[in-house]
Amino acid sequence: MYNRILLPIDLNEESSWQKALPVALSLCRNFGASLQIVTVLPDYRMPMVGSFFPSDFTDKAREALKEAQQKFIAEQVPDDIEVHTAIVDGSPWEGIIKASKRLEADLIVMASHTRRKFADYVIGPNAEHVVHHSKQSVMIVR
Repeated sequence: MYNRILLPIDLNEESSWQKALPVALSLCRNFGASLQIVTVLPDYRMPMVGSFFPSDFTDKAREALKEAQQKFIAEQVPDDIEVHTAIVDGSPWEGIIKASKRLEADLIVMASHTRRKFADYVIGPNAEHVVHHSKQSVMIVR
């Protein structure tokens, strides 16, 4: 039923994967699917924001994120799971949607955050946006 299961994670926020990862791993095993781990790198290239960062900031941030993903996989994902990684730019929910299309994911498994920030009240939680805009099935883990 599922061949590619996408798991978006925020490496700085354990709640983004703590409950969702075991569910995704179980689904991968049950369906013989691969796990697509996606991390979103915020887009700092907007003129107003980008001017505060060095010109090579994005490249260094992407490299650090890639290393952090590999460490995460080594520590958290068992060897019997086929894993692929992706780093996408943009807002979290837009990056997840973009990655799910590019990676041809069959299912997106993601955590629902209960902690609200100011931005959540203005634009809504990322999980809600992904559910409403994704063409793929989405499983929200609480």
